[in-house]
Amino acid sequence: MSKSHHILRPGTRPKTSFTKTSSGGPAVPASQTATLNTSRNEQLQCFAAVPRGAEELAAMELAALGINDAKPGKGGVAFCTDRVGLYRANLWLRTASRVLVQLTLFPCTNPAELYAGVHAVAWQELITPDMTLAVDCSLRDSALTHSGFVALKTKDAIVDRIRESCGSRPNVDTALPDVRINIHLHKNVCTVSLDSSGDSLDRRGYRLERNEAPLRETLAAAVVALTGWDGSIPLADPMCGSGTIPVEAALMAAHTPPGLQRSFGFQRWLDFDQDLWNSICNEAEAGIRKLPVGLVTGYDLDNRALLLAGRNTAKAGLEGQIHFFHAALQEFRPEGDKGVVIINPPYGKRLGEEDDLRELYCQIGDVMKKFCRGWTGYVLTGNLELAKYIGLKASRRHVLYNGAIECRLLKYDLY
Repeated sequence: MSKSHHILRPGTRPKTSFTKTSSGGPAVPASQTATLNTSRNEQLQCFAAVPRGAEELAAMELAALGINDAKPGKGGVAFCTDRVGLYRANLWLRTASRVLVQLTLFPCTNPAELYAGVHAVAWQELITPDMTLAVDCSLRDSALTHSGFVALKTKDAIVDRIRESCGSRPNVDTALPDVRINIHLHKNVCTVSLDSSGDSLDRRGYRLERNEAPLRETLAAAVVALTGWDGSIPLADPMCGSGTIPVEAALMAAHTPPGLQRSFGFQRWLDFDQDLWNSICNEAEAGIRKLPVGLVTGYDLDNRALLLAGRNTAKAGLEGQIHFFHAALQEFRPEGDKGVVIINPPYGKRLGEEDDLRELYCQIGDVMKKFCRGWTGYVLTGNLELAKYIGLKASRRHVLYNGAIECRLLKYDLY
């Protein structure tokens, strides 16, 4: 949470203006010396980083929050919003991993240009000497190729600017910084942003422990969203592990914001509006509903995984609303005439060899054919060769990335 000495008193918060580029591109800070706006209505140029394949989903999530004209691109979504929208995006986005707020961008082909461009930002209006900072870098197709060097040069420019203005400099804290700066260098154009999220947004706060090969919460949410499930029919996961897919589905159906139990980077910014944030959280909490019994269920053969699933469910505020059963895949028997079944089996790349998994994929097909009639089946896999052993024809395929692994979400209509 925010520290009181990091919040400027009323009347002392910095102000700035943003200007549109002549090309109609993203807004950039006037005079290259930006701080964040303090007015709730001023527009900020933002970018939500998203797992590849989920960009359109994130744009739809933003539209549901009243943030229109979001522009999906490779690995994320660009959008403009005000302070209210920024806070809500962090609280509500299920598929995004970070929300960045752009400060400036400039040509950058060498260390001198990097230092000058970063140094031009009025960092003393964003970071005080008693605060801590960290720098994250992503480099692609640029003259500067060493991320560690770019991060160090960026840090030097920031602390030098603050020392020049304040007489002392802030320290670096890569683990829990007060302000996290993001440098994106692509084709010799450097974009400098503040990371408004802090910890990655997949860290919802409910997963107490992680099993051997967990599915990220953001990817699990993307999978559920791509099924089109809206909470009106049952959803079951026959290989639920520590329960990430059932929990994400239940949070969605209960209208519970995924970020309700965690803090965010913007809460440590100098211009953080506590009253506004309290209002947004209270509004969100008022809309949460309790799920009916049997709507979301999970099954697994691993007792330890089921224990973790139960703990995670309770921590997510869903105790008693998701039911877990100890059962092997071949014992899975969904209740009801229709519903959605989602399976995320091992891919043979991290948990075992491909030969050992062929029988499992055969069982997936058998179970869906024999016991899931009337339901719609979905299988997320990073191994299309193994997917052939399911023995069913997929009616639709969505491309998603589980980290660096290119996956397919395969849809099966089980008549």
